[in-house]
Amino acid sequence: MNYKETLNYLYRCAPAFHKVGADAYKPGLERSVELDNLSNNPHRRYKCIHIAGTNGKGSVAHLIAAVLQASGHKTGLYTSPHIVDFRERIRVNGQPITSQYVVDFVGKNIKFIERSKPSFFELTTALAFDYFRHKKVSYAVIETGLGGRLDCTNIIMPVLSVITNISLEHTQLLGDNLLSIANEKAGIIKPNVPVIIGEQNEDELKQFFYQKAFEKSSQLIMSTQKDNLLDAEIQHDGSWVFESADYGRLNCELRGLSQKYNVQTVLSALKVLSSSGTQIRIAAVKKAFKNVMQMTGLMGRWQEVNSKPKIVCDIGHNPGAWQVNLRQLYHEATHHDSVHIVFGISNDKDVDRIMYLLPKNATYYFTQASVPRAASADELVNIGYEYGLKGKGYPTVKEAVYDAISNALDSDFILISGSAFVVADALTLFPNSII
Repeated sequence: MNYKETLNYLYRCAPAFHKVGADAYKPGLERSVELDNLSNNPHRRYKCIHIAGTNGKGSVAHLIAAVLQASGHKTGLYTSPHIVDFRERIRVNGQPITSQYVVDFVGKNIKFIERSKPSFFELTTALAFDYFRHKKVSYAVIETGLGGRLDCTNIIMPVLSVITNISLEHTQLLGDNLLSIANEKAGIIKPNVPVIIGEQNEDELKQFFYQKAFEKSSQLIMSTQKDNLLDAEIQHDGSWVFESADYGRLNCELRGLSQKYNVQTVLSALKVLSSSGTQIRIAAVKKAFKNVMQMTGLMGRWQEVNSKPKIVCDIGHNPGAWQVNLRQLYHEATHHDSVHIVFGISNDKDVDRIMYLLPKNATYYFTQASVPRAASADELVNIGYEYGLKGKGYPTVKEAVYDAISNALDSDFILISGSAFVVADALTLFPNSII
């Protein structure tokens, strides 16, 4: 099989969450352990940093990887889902895995695939671990797929664990309350391995994490209670200038209000890594913050793809993400004449709760991404009407985006959001924005 045929084979025989949703979820680590043993436990050959959380884990993972890379460490980065190309999920020093390695790995393990029927994510994780060993990385930054306790990435023994934040997500799989979800995320806390907890507004959750860390004899650091970040100022374009205790002034190209909390978490992580002997250069931190998108291929986090009218893509897809996005939207509205929102979402998300949050003083272009999980545009129009959201439905993201552009003045603002898959379809319309 060539690369395209190999991917098609994987999608056919291994259920992929980004294609079919909850039906692809296979809890338990037994298949991952078996596949890991077949590959001779590659993740034991390098140091791992394990990252879980509801929102922000992608930005945190990319920033940490960029800093390590800029400091001279050969660094692997494993994230999901991909936006445009599957190979985005697995990178070494910012470069995606080669197509041929994907083909060879699947061919080498095809008997196991046919016999044990692992999920798409289980196979992808094993592929990432194997590729990082092949490339002789020193560090690998590993993002969980879903939850943590039963996530297939949880076979690793990291040098540092990070849990960015907790809000309601995947409630049909992780539990319908914050404590249940926190319990799943806390599953990545390992004995005697320090753990950093990002933004948490609930005292009950803080106490819960302290108890879990105590049970594992793990040092726990609440990033928001540390003085690593002295000042933070958002710029007109949505980027940030941070004043840090350890690295001085940091210009960060990542946009959106959520990045303040993400950076607090990253600075805490760098402090732990540095104190344990990892070389982290001040110049490297400055370079990584300023160039993280180009260095790591990060896309879809309040990413500006056009200036007149200003068009931003953001993969926010749950209520927690939208609560932050709304504050950013209000910030943009003060600098633009009108707001247009191209919105689509997966049918297994909390559609009502998210649409309840959406601003009523915007023009909506309800659409559906080119994946089976997408909620229909007509359904979104009807739900939007119930919440006072005025707009039309479009069968494709392309039609929705082009109509929004045709209706917008140069002084207007267009947000494309609701799903990583909507952003993926949209970015193909702006090829210069694909990293």
